[in-house]
Amino acid sequence: MVTPHPSHCNKRAFTCLAEHLPALDTTRGLLRSAVAVSMHQMEQADPDTVESQIHELTAKIDRRIKSIHPRAVMAHAHDILFEERGFKGNRGDYHNPRNSYLPVVLRTGRGLPITLSLIYKCVVDPLGVPVFGINAPGHFMVGIDGSATDQAVRAVTIIDPFGGGRMLTPDEALALCRESLGDAPMPADPLSPASHQQWLLRIIQNLMGMFDRLGQQDDVAAMLEMRELVLEHSTGV
Repeated sequence: MVTPHPSHCNKRAFTCLAEHLPALDTTRGLLRSAVAVSMHQMEQADPDTVESQIHELTAKIDRRIKSIHPRAVMAHAHDILFEERGFKGNRGDYHNPRNSYLPVVLRTGRGLPITLSLIYKCVVDPLGVPVFGINAPGHFMVGIDGSATDQAVRAVTIIDPFGGGRMLTPDEALALCRESLGDAPMPADPLSPASHQQWLLRIIQNLMGMFDRLGQQDDVAAMLEMRELVLEHSTGV
């Protein structure tokens, strides 16, 4: 694929995104691609620094784990991420683009459902408990598949990082979707897993909407360039 030169996007951010897209199917590739998106407005953002901060959180949880049982891992992750660090949704300033930037969310502990979900995945995945995104309309969440970890964790455990890491039943998760959608129709499969490409594109799409709301059309155009880069990578253009 020939990478075009962006007309609106920060060139360092665009180049960084292009560099990491070939590994997008990995957790590390998704993390570093998401950091690249933040670099459009955050000149000093650095994927290595963010990755190091994530590793510190993982190591802190790992030091406390006495059992490899998934529920033990999840309990310690909850204590450190949501009780000690206080990660939760930024309800008071929801539409601020900075809620989509991982370096900011890691520093402030406040963000959107999708960025908080990404932090949870990147921290917990290395502990032997695979986490996947749930592409729920209006309210991104994460899931842990019991069949992939331990049969004692029945079916899928749904976690809402925006809501302080609370566990949800499927009915509770659907209620969150309905609340977020308002009068808009519910999709046929609202709790479907998100591919890494869908995850990244949704971060970019959120930023497009926020920049449009703020009247920052040059930044909207920058996100369109990033979106096209992600889509071109997937089709091999």
